[in-house]
Amino acid sequence: MSEPPVLTSPLLAELPRVRHAFFTRQGGVSEGIYSSLNVGVGSKDDPEAVAENRRRCAAHFGQEAIVTAYQVHSATALVADGPWPAGPPQADAVVSATPGVVCAALAADCAPILIADPEARVVAATHAGWRGALSGVIEATVKRMQGLGASPKWMTAVVGPCIGPASYEVGLEFRAEFVKADPAFGRYFSTGVSDDKRQFDLPAFVLDRLRAAGVTRCEWIGRDTCAEADWFFSNRRAFKEGEPDYGRLLSAIVLD
Repeated sequence: MSEPPVLTSPLLAELPRVRHAFFTRQGGVSEGIYSSLNVGVGSKDDPEAVAENRRRCAAHFGQEAIVTAYQVHSATALVADGPWPAGPPQADAVVSATPGVVCAALAADCAPILIADPEARVVAATHAGWRGALSGVIEATVKRMQGLGASPKWMTAVVGPCIGPASYEVGLEFRAEFVKADPAFGRYFSTGVSDDKRQFDLPAFVLDRLRAAGVTRCEWIGRDTCAEADWFFSNRRAFKEGEPDYGRLLSAIVLD
């Protein structure tokens, strides 16, 4: 059995004693619309296949388990010292200062963010959809990391594969919600195919939220989940194609 292929970021790869991976949809055992590395427990995939896929992701780091939250598009970030004793709590970011704890986030168009402070030895994996990003999940993650001794000036953050601006068409009411929060947020929307449509730049919004939180060393990996069907699962693509469900991708980071 070969290892699942992964994508990495040069920014994170150069950090000492920190490992990370943005897994694709390839290298797993799921079939059909979930082919093949679906890690979404909340999907309608075969639970045994999902468990095996998650085991393969953990094995990539030499560990037995990955630590994910029950993601609800919130602004909640929690600290994990190991697997959750009573099952995954509702949250959208997992933070740890414990070596060997694989912090991970699931996504299928939303933006996964991996963050590391190599000086304080703190890492985090955040799930940032538009709602979570707008309500403060990025700021909450940075604050939780600071509670463990980290500093934004030492942090490196990378946004993994997510829906790109060319694929993210929205209505005017969507834009209005952002402009209501801050009129300056209108800059993340470009002209759409018609007067009542706009294109939303989620990666740019997330990167600017990171910078506003003090994390200036950051980048987007530049891969569009909706546009690259062979590599990534996509909620929006599944909806457009009339599929009843979709798989979830995994992004993970760990301290050695």
